[in-house]
Amino acid sequence: MNAIRLLLVDDDPLVRAGLSFMMGGADDIEIVGEAADGGEVEALVDRTRPDVVLMDIRMQVIDGLTATERLRGREDAPQVVVLTTFHADDQVLRALRAGAAGFVLKDTPPVQILDAVRRVAAGDPVLSPAVTRQLMEHAAGG
Repeated sequence: MNAIRLLLVDDDPLVRAGLSFMMGGADDIEIVGEAADGGEVEALVDRTRPDVVLMDIRMQVIDGLTATERLRGREDAPQVVVLTTFHADDQVLRALRAGAAGFVLKDTPPVQILDAVRRVAAGDPVLSPAVTRQLMEHAAGG
C-alpha cells in the first residue's frame, strides 16, 4: 500500500512542526511539503502531488478557504482537510462549498487528526463532532 502523500499548510511554524512530527511518525503518511501561506499551495501541489492537503484557514496573504477554492477547481485536485481553531458557521459552510472533504478543529486529539487524513484519503468526508453538532443546530434553525 502506498503512503498517503500529505502537504501541510499553516502560517504558524510551531504548528507546522508539531503536525509534521505527529503525521511523519505514521507509517502510512508521507509529508511531501509545507507551506506558510495559501499563496504557496498551488505551486507546491504541482511540485509534490499530494493526496491530501491539511489546510489552516487564517493566514496572512491568501487564506486557506481561498486556497481551497482554487485547489478544488483544478482537474487533478488533492483532497483538502481544513484544520483550524475557528468554527463559525460561515467558515464551515464556505469550506464545504469550496470542496473541502474535512473540517477538523485544532483541539482535536492527534490520533483523530491522523484518522481524518486517512479517511479523507480513502474518499470519506470528515467533520469534527463539534462542527457536526453546530451544523445540525444551524439546520434545525437553532
